[in-house]
Amino acid sequence: MKAAEIRALLAEPDIEQANRETVLFLNSQFPSRDDLEGLDVEFHDSRVSEAELLSSLASSSSMVEKLISETSSTAHLHLETAQNLSLLRHSLTDELVDLTDGLLSSISSEPGNPTLLEDIEALHRNLSDLQGVKGYAQVIKHVLELSESSIQQIESLPSSVSISTSSVTQFQTLQAFVATVANVCSSVEDGAGKQSLHLVNFLERVRDRTWIDIKRRVSTPLLNAGEQLQWPMSVDYAKASTDERTAFEHAFLRLLQLQRVSESIKAKTSDSLSEKDGIYPLEILVQPVALRFKYHFEGTRPTNRPDKPEWYFTHVLNVAHDHRSFMDHVIQHLLKSGGHNNVNAWREFTRLLLPLLTNKLRKTIPSLLPHPSLLAHTIYQALQFDAALQVEEFSLDGTLAKAKESWAGISDIVLGNKEWFDTWLDGERRFTESQYHDIIGASDAWKIANDGQTDEETSSGPDPTTTNSARRLKALIEQVTDRYSPLPSFLHRTRFLLSTQVPLLEQYLGRLAASLDAYETLSSALVRAVPGALGVSLGVKEDSSSVNVDTGRLTSGVEGVQRLCKALLSARFIEAAMEVWGEDLFFLELWTEINQKAPLRALAQANSTLPLSNGDDGSQNTIFETLINKYHKVCDRSQDIIVQQICAEVESNLKAHFSATASINPVSTEDDFTLSQTLLRPIAVLSAHLIHMRTLLPQQILTAVYRHVASRLAEHILQRQILYRGAFSPAEGKIIHAECDVWVQTCLEVLVQTFGGSRNRVEAPWLRLIEAGRLVGIDGEARNRVVDATFGAMNEEGWEDVMLEVMGSNELSREEVERILRRETIR
Repeated sequence: MKAAEIRALLAEPDIEQANRETVLFLNSQFPSRDDLEGLDVEFHDSRVSEAELLSSLASSSSMVEKLISETSSTAHLHLETAQNLSLLRHSLTDELVDLTDGLLSSISSEPGNPTLLEDIEALHRNLSDLQGVKGYAQVIKHVLELSESSIQQIESLPSSVSISTSSVTQFQTLQAFVATVANVCSSVEDGAGKQSLHLVNFLERVRDRTWIDIKRRVSTPLLNAGEQLQWPMSVDYAKASTDERTAFEHAFLRLLQLQRVSESIKAKTSDSLSEKDGIYPLEILVQPVALRFKYHFEGTRPTNRPDKPEWYFTHVLNVAHDHRSFMDHVIQHLLKSGGHNNVNAWREFTRLLLPLLTNKLRKTIPSLLPHPSLLAHTIYQALQFDAALQVEEFSLDGTLAKAKESWAGISDIVLGNKEWFDTWLDGERRFTESQYHDIIGASDAWKIANDGQTDEETSSGPDPTTTNSARRLKALIEQVTDRYSPLPSFLHRTRFLLSTQVPLLEQYLGRLAASLDAYETLSSALVRAVPGALGVSLGVKEDSSSVNVDTGRLTSGVEGVQRLCKALLSARFIEAAMEVWGEDLFFLELWTEINQKAPLRALAQANSTLPLSNGDDGSQNTIFETLINKYHKVCDRSQDIIVQQICAEVESNLKAHFSATASINPVSTEDDFTLSQTLLRPIAVLSAHLIHMRTLLPQQILTAVYRHVASRLAEHILQRQILYRGAFSPAEGKIIHAECDVWVQTCLEVLVQTFGGSRNRVEAPWLRLIEAGRLVGIDGEARNRVVDATFGAMNEEGWEDVMLEVMGSNELSREEVERILRRETIR
């Protein structure tokens, strides 16, 4: 509590303030005379409260005086203690100055010179360091001496004496000494541990190097014997002399003995086996091959070309292939004699050749990253090398590798590096996109061409008739598939599919859909249904001059429908191609892996174009199922627009015919019928479209389009010319009948041969119109029978029998027949 607050609490009460507060209290509690009855009670309570407060005041006053007294005495004690401590500090300072002066050097007291104590401490540190260095030097000297004696011991061993553990006793001593030093250093505190660790690493390197030197001394006779056999050229062992073969076999077996000694004394202390470690004599035989490889492919010779990786891959393949017979028949026998029955000589030899390629790739690939084409070529050659070795039945079984998994291949050096693989994938993607844009931008991209295949040749594949862009896109997709199908990892295959192939298919789909959008926007047949849409012509500026493009010509007639057919044929061709791809074994395996493995499934779920589902039936679809459905929708949309466009043009030309007054000739037979001039134009339009589509569309698509067009036109003519027109005379009825036959006959002349000579397939969409035409054209007894049956009390079954007997068909309903008969009012 602050002093000001204490003084405020000890001050005398303010009488005037108390009076004011009392008046305010009385005014608030007793506002009227009637309220004064409670004044006595309030006064009594005030008396009681005053007594309690006075009692509290008295006790508080006594406590305050007591606390003041105690605080004062405590303050005096603290003050005395502070004074004593101050005196003690001054005395200690004086003693410290005296001690410091006593440690000054007696030789020189110049400022900045070290004191005697500092000199003594520095000398002690130097002495300790020198003792440590002396100990390290003695350890290193002893290890080097043991190393030299180990090599001398193996060199002094006669070649006729077998190598055993007693032949490397000095090396065992070296090995034990290094182990002892390592154990001692491991128990040292962290303060000296780092220095000891460097010493241990050095000693271990000396030990390992010593064993390598021992192995080199023992391997010299094998290299000399190999030179006598013309190694590393192809060895004709049968033609070699007995002495040459004996020397080779003896040197080979001595190295096997050394390897057995190495295994018994555990000369190789590393827990993991290096890719260069193998059967000792085979390691030595690989050395001349490695020197030749380095001479040709790691120097400045013309054979070391970054654009020719196939040269060094082929070189290693040839070495492995050329020496296979020698390995299988000679080396394999020697390995069995040396106790290595489980080792396959050729596979072990080939495995020891692989580091030549792995080292070459690790040095070469970084320089190829800025050059996508060279990088891709190198990867393809590595994949081909892996495939060639697999054809030769190479694996890690029967080798010292003891791999738990199958051989990953040389290509894994690149594919297993995420940065290198991503660079390659990005380069492939950009190259493929460039090829796609070249395909789309070609002048003949949207020309329709047939590859010349027969129906039998294409019965199991997509239709041969399509646009050049679709055909080239299919070839590009298959080319990409061929490039990444050798990849051993399904993860890499999935990334290739999602980043390269699927985007191309989506872009082409978007291009086709955009062309249909543009067609619907510009088509005069469709603009009528969209008020305010684009007009008939579109002004395009080119070279500062205005060029009017007639959109009606681009979207109408045979030329306009041809554009729709291009979109239809392109989409149908790619759709059929994807159906074939989806059933291919390569994509079936990839799709199965994607559905079964969570990492691949998660990668694929990020792309909406794969038909993944949360259920268990996702694998029942093909990998292209979603894209196939999208292309199928484009096909249906193109087909619908074709039908709509053709029907709209024919119906537009029929308006003049329906509105014109028919010229009635008093004829009695159809042979005297003269075709109205107003009907020539719509029939010619329909005939032109059918002729064009017959030469352009495959029969399956043509059949579907024709059925929709004919059905819609037949219904339109039936409604406008027969059902919803005014009354017509028998003569007009005969004309209508003849005109209906003209429509059917026109289609027959164009399509009957296309449909295999079947008239029924051509006439089927027109049957309702044919029946209506026959109905308005009949007279006499036949007409009377139809009238009686239709308007009489005959049941439906009897009426249908009459219609079949008289008209030959029964496509119209009874109500429609009644309506037609009522139109014939003039008889």
